[in-house]
Order: sequence, then structure tokens, then C-alpha cells
Amino acid sequence: MEEFGDLNPWWYSDNWKDKHLLEWETQRVKWRPKWIDEISLTPFSLNFLYGPRQTGKTTGIKILIKELIKKGRDPNSIFYLDLDYIASFQEFREIISEFVKEKRKRKINGVVLILDEVTSVDDWWKVVKFHVDKGEFSKDVIVISGSSSLGISKSVERFPGRRGLGKEVLVLPLSFPQFVEVKGYRPEEVLSDSALTVSLFDEYKIKGGFPKSINEHKDAEEALIDGIVSEIYKAKRELGRVQDILRSVMSKVPSALSFNSIANDLGISHVTVEEYIEFLKDLFLLQIAYHKVGNEVNKRKEKKIFFRDPFAYGALSRWVHKEMKEEALLEHIVQEHLLRKFGEVFYFKNNHEIDVIAGDYKIEVKKERAHRGYPRETTILSETEIPIFLLKIEK
Repeated sequence: MEEFGDLNPWWYSDNWKDKHLLEWETQRVKWRPKWIDEISLTPFSLNFLYGPRQTGKTTGIKILIKELIKKGRDPNSIFYLDLDYIASFQEFREIISEFVKEKRKRKINGVVLILDEVTSVDDWWKVVKFHVDKGEFSKDVIVISGSSSLGISKSVERFPGRRGLGKEVLVLPLSFPQFVEVKGYRPEEVLSDSALTVSLFDEYKIKGGFPKSINEHKDAEEALIDGIVSEIYKAKRELGRVQDILRSVMSKVPSALSFNSIANDLGISHVTVEEYIEFLKDLFLLQIAYHKVGNEVNKRKEKKIFFRDPFAYGALSRWVHKEMKEEALLEHIVQEHLLRKFGEVFYFKNNHEIDVIAGDYKIEVKKERAHRGYPRETTILSETEIPIFLLKIEK
């Protein structure tokens, strides 16, 4: 495993340096990700860590490694592999076999094996499953990370009864309440100061929840787009088609739309549109709110598509040269926060429209306070009321 020494500097030095930790330590706004504590470190555990690129997964992993060593774990018992550097399935299989041999050679009773960006290798799960079934990892902790739900969360199904105490950990860009926290404010403090509330929300609408954008890195937008482009090519999708579909979606939101309407814009089939929208959902860029009447959900009716992070929405709009709509941004922020709270969101449209339905909430989002009447149970949120609402539902 000598060739991986550069990826595992803690094997050789107590005062090891790492580019991710060095960058994190120099950031003006930095935080220890709370999701670190969700990872199971009790053998046997097969953990799945996933979320969009640029959310700080690798940095969080390095913070975890630093903490484990500080607490007394043998540095030689921690193995980190970045699969972005692995060229093929065959190479990955050989590396894992070599790791098993090295583990025996070091005579370590229980290791932590971290496989970062496994979605870079097709069929990676076959290798892991083979060694799990052989009992090679029975005393170990494995952390598998990736940047798309397609490559990770859907692979969890391939390990029935084989995950031990392992957890699924989803890492998303920060929500508005989390953004407020890392900026150094308590919710009560913000709720009692309307000027501060407006200022922080205006900032969140631009920066969203990505570490680089929050810290105003010059390459934040470029890094996000580069990561998305990388995932597009890995999934063997057409770059131009992704851009065309995003452009069409942006021209229609926040209104409900059909896949056929996008297909007609672009002269392609609605099946192709659906496949690409699902792909963009897998990258945690988009999500869908279906039409709901009472308890009945109609997935065939027009859908509301929303962008899951303000910074990502802005970056993608500039990438495809389509102006971002303020009214859409506000609605999308509310949809995303209620999606995180309830796991699903819907909308309703008849002689009146309800933008967001989730749990017991029925919400209409307006840039300014609406004057016309809505059903009594509907909450109308103006732009100044949205951040207050988001902070309160978090509590």
C-alpha cells in the first residue's frame, strides 16, 4: 500500500498535513459538520455517506480521521482511498485485495476503511460485497462515500443484511437555520432582530449552503459546475442536453410543468426528459413536488420542479445563460426546507393554487404579501416572513 502513502500521511507523521484540513482551518467561516457523529464507528459497520459535490464530505472525513487519532486510535488502522484516482474496476479489485493483505500484515484488530468517491468506479459494490461475504471486514468499520444518490443510496439495496451497525448519512448544503448557526448567531437572536433576519436571508439567497460559497471563494461556482460536469460525463449523459433541459425548466419555474412541455421545447421525447430530470435529482440539484388533492397524489399531472440550493440555482442559471427568477428562488427555498423536515412536498391547483403542501402545512409563497383571498388553512408567506418561518419550523 506504499503508493497510497500520500493519501494517508498519518501513517508516517504525528503532525501530518492535508490539503482539505489546511483549507478548512484557514476559512473565515468554518464549522465541524454535525453529520460526522452520525457515522457508526462500532464494528461491524458498513456506512454510506452521500450528497452533492462541494458540500464538504471529504473535509468532514479528514476531520473524523484527525479526531479518531487524537482519541487514541492507531493511525496505521485507518485506510483512506480516493477512488477518483482509480482507473478501472480491475484496479479497484486489486487494491482492495492488497488492502486485505496489508491489514493482516499489520496485525491490526479492527480497521477503519474509507472509500471516497466510489461512484468513480463502475460496479464497485461487487468487490465490497465479495469481501463482506467472506468475512474479511467482520471487525472493521467501512465508510463509503459518493456524490450521487444513483451510485450510493441505490446501491444500499445490494447489501441486505450485510451492513451491520452501519448508517446512511446524507450530506446536503446547509439549510438557512444551519447557515445562521455557522455565521455565529442563535435563532432567538435573529428572530428578535428583523434587520439581522433580512440581512442573513439576503446573504443566504446568494451563497446558499456550500462551504466555498459561504466563504466567498473565487472558484466556488467553477468548482461546483466542474463537479457537475464530471458527474455528467461519468454517467455518460450529454452535456448539451443537460443544459438545454435546465434552461427549459428555468423558463417555466415556479409554475407547474409537464415533461411533455420540456420535450416540445427541445424536440426530444418526454421519456428522455424524464430520464435526465431523474439524473439531476440523483445529483441533488433538483426535486419534484407532485400534485396532491386530499390524500391522493397524482404523478401524471403537471409537476413543480425546484432547485435544492440557492447558490446551485444561481450557478446553474449562469452556466446555461438563463436568468434566475426571484419568485422561483423564494418558493424553492421553502419547498426544500419542508422537504428536509417531512421527506416529501406537494402542491395543489384548482381554482386557486397552493405552492407547497407538506405535513399539516399549506403554504403560498409571495414576494410581497398577497391581497386576494386563500382558503382559511393556507399560510401566506412574503419574502420577509420566509426566514422567520424557516427558523421556527427548525425549532
